[in-house]
Amino acid sequence: MARRRAKASATLEKLLAAKEIVICCGSGGVGKTTTAAAAGAMAAAELGGKVLVVTVDPARRLASALGLESFGNVETRVPPEAFTAAGVECRGELWAAMLDTKRSWDDLVHQHAPDAKTRDAILQNPLYANITGRFVQSHDYIAMERLYEIHASGRYDLVIVDTPPTRNALDFLEAPERMADFFSSRLLRWLTVPYRSRIVNVATKPFYRVADAILGSAFLEDIAEFFLLFQTMYDGFVERARAVQRVLADKRTTFVVVSTLESAPLREAEFFMSALEQRRFHLGAVVLNKVLPSYLLDPGAAGAASRLAADPRAAAGALAELGDPDLAARVVEEVAQSFLNFRVVATREAEQRAELARTPDVLATVPYFESDIHDLTGLLRLGEQIWR
Repeated sequence: MARRRAKASATLEKLLAAKEIVICCGSGGVGKTTTAAAAGAMAAAELGGKVLVVTVDPARRLASALGLESFGNVETRVPPEAFTAAGVECRGELWAAMLDTKRSWDDLVHQHAPDAKTRDAILQNPLYANITGRFVQSHDYIAMERLYEIHASGRYDLVIVDTPPTRNALDFLEAPERMADFFSSRLLRWLTVPYRSRIVNVATKPFYRVADAILGSAFLEDIAEFFLLFQTMYDGFVERARAVQRVLADKRTTFVVVSTLESAPLREAEFFMSALEQRRFHLGAVVLNKVLPSYLLDPGAAGAASRLAADPRAAAGALAELGDPDLAARVVEEVAQSFLNFRVVATREAEQRAELARTPDVLATVPYFESDIHDLTGLLRLGEQIWR
């Protein structure tokens, strides 16, 4: 089907050829993970080089879409034979990874701990596994750390990131700064001050008496020890947070917002586009999935449907041998009216696309597919819709 874009000369192919990091965002259920994987597959096949698709979405859909049995924190290459089976000669390499929060935190501690003694004390602290696995911002922060580490390594020519659903994706963007703020927060000072000094402020004594009665002194000591140890890495956290923000704002990084034209996902997409603009991040593309086919807007097709709806008996005459002419006329009328109703929706979608096209470099659309995408062949088929 024909596809409309923001600029006649702009394509996703040209956009990805000029970038090193692509961050795909969108609400749940709009095909974001599939779109990220399809873009990665097309980039590897058409542009060459090493392409990595990494997901921070807890739902493990990417492995099946790429034809991999499983993958995790260590990048896994999609076998070249998978492209051959799909009838495509791949010029480059396609790799995939999924964030392993625990392993990534361990790597972070090894990197930022000031010495081996502090490193081992953190890793062996009873609260370490629980807090790093469930702590607010933990998953989002470590995702940004992982993205930065992968990009800085220079192992890949292009990294495509599939983020959590939209409003969580804002947490993904803000996590480094929030995590750094937490480690210098008043709450942390309250928790750790008794263990920094034997002198406790009179105003805080009631807090510690109540906390000790409820949680027990051993638990409080574990908390204090954990955060005291973690604060030894504070400078590293702050430095990395600033580095990550620079990478996000870099001209080599772009964002792709994925949505459908249904009201709720579209509102989420517009919200995120506005948030990117406020942060002065580059919005490279908007990809709209499940768009009605363009033939519904064809004037000739609309004229034919209108004539059929106005005089269904004339067309039903050709179907007389199939049975009751009145029933045949009713079928023709229903089909024609259905086409005209879909045309109304398609016209509204076209107006929405024109409005959205004002902001990104690229606006690409994907029609309804008759079947779900579950393999590399399907991903490449989708990729062809958004590529050029």
